[in-house]
Amino acid sequence: MELATLKTERDFIICQIDPRIYGSFVEHMGRVVYGGIFQPEHPSSDLQGFRQDVLELVKNLDLSVIRYPGGNYTSSYHWEDAIGPIEQRPIRLNLAWKAIEHNTFGLNEFMQWIKKVGAEPIITLNLGTRGIDDARNMVEYCNFPGGTHWSELRRKHGVEQPYGVKLWCLGNELDGSWQLAAKTADEYGRLANETAKAIKWIDPSIETIAVGSSTPRMNSFPEWDRKVLMECYDNVDYLSLHNYINRMQEENLATPNGREPDDIATYLSRSLSFDRQIEQVISTCDFVAAVKRSNKKMYLAFDEWNVHRYSELPYEQWKTASPIDWCHFTMADTLVFCGMLLSILRHADRIKIACQSLLINTISLIMTGEDGAAWVNPIYYPMLQASQYGRGALLYSRMDCGSYENAVYSNVPYVDHVIIHNGNEITIFALNRAEREIILSIYLYGFNLERLLVHSILVSDNLDDTNTQKTPTRIVPLQDSRKTILDGDAIKSHLPPYSWNMIRVQLQTT
Repeated sequence: MELATLKTERDFIICQIDPRIYGSFVEHMGRVVYGGIFQPEHPSSDLQGFRQDVLELVKNLDLSVIRYPGGNYTSSYHWEDAIGPIEQRPIRLNLAWKAIEHNTFGLNEFMQWIKKVGAEPIITLNLGTRGIDDARNMVEYCNFPGGTHWSELRRKHGVEQPYGVKLWCLGNELDGSWQLAAKTADEYGRLANETAKAIKWIDPSIETIAVGSSTPRMNSFPEWDRKVLMECYDNVDYLSLHNYINRMQEENLATPNGREPDDIATYLSRSLSFDRQIEQVISTCDFVAAVKRSNKKMYLAFDEWNVHRYSELPYEQWKTASPIDWCHFTMADTLVFCGMLLSILRHADRIKIACQSLLINTISLIMTGEDGAAWVNPIYYPMLQASQYGRGALLYSRMDCGSYENAVYSNVPYVDHVIIHNGNEITIFALNRAEREIILSIYLYGFNLERLLVHSILVSDNLDDTNTQKTPTRIVPLQDSRKTILDGDAIKSHLPPYSWNMIRVQLQTT
């Protein structure tokens, strides 16, 4: 019998979790937009062309922010092509994904859709093929009340009040050779600095996100981040992080050939790369602050993160809505996703914004076929639970449990976790990486426990199981309160093998 012990104390507060840590990402890529959130011919679509089955699944997630329109797509994006009367919009080449872009869904359609969702937008500016003038024009269109060229054009398009977009990404992955108009760190840092200055002169309430390294597997990581921040530290508010984990990925992006898939123990340990990356980026930010003698603390936006699988459907170049990375995630993928989510939450003192990537049809939370109803990949459920019940104070805690080693990592804990104090509740998220049940004793010192609210378990008999359009509920959370009991000041929980667990406890109010 495997035993583990988890301890925390009421006053051991690390930080309040910023709700913007629960975000996602919509890009003009594959079937994310066309055939995903926007499909006028679908039976469920409203008069604006928004699929209602998809919209309801998105609304249930209670996302705080959604990033748009890219991604790589942004680096050749002309936002003016996608405003105004649809019949007057030009058809363009989407060079990032080698597709045809009809621009029938653009900035104003996205703003209408996100209002229905109830989230706030993060808009990514084109600092690839364009620059400061384009950025300030877009901000003027979105945020300035009226009386100027771009603000009056917005009003002419039927949007009387400014959108008031507060979060702006200063480009995307401009360190990557795959990016149109890629730049050196010095070039980009200077451009980001001057762009941030310009758009904040239009709207001082704006917050800006500078492009960090595209992945820690870049040879330039974290030197890119250091050089960029040396140029723009005073005028940006966040530095971005991106990372994806594929079971067959190489450690170095320069290596073209894939390798044999990880065994399950190694695969489940890969989420530790998120902890390593985050801590290295924090160190880089703090080094720059020290060099600059700055009292400012640089916060982080992990605005692209997910597990990754290669597409199960063929992709046709120069089409509209041809699938890219359309895939079903397995239970094993889902457990890795849970480990990534815990890594991000564990560093919520510095990560204030995060965007799971992508929302629909491309390594996604939500799936659609060409016809029929939408369904969800199993990664949807931990994201849903964290967004609903992971808000509040992140508590410092200590876990004593068994660990294992592999060729990549040593001291991999069998149980990963975070503890969150949310008003009159405690939420414990726990990931069991072991192939056997673990009995976890949880001691919450300084809290008066009243009753168990729920022990929700995400588990499957086979780690290769998936949710499909025909079997959409093969992997869903199960509630089994017999797995957890309150024993005085302690909680004793049985964590099934290879499982994601959410344990919620009601606290006494007096």
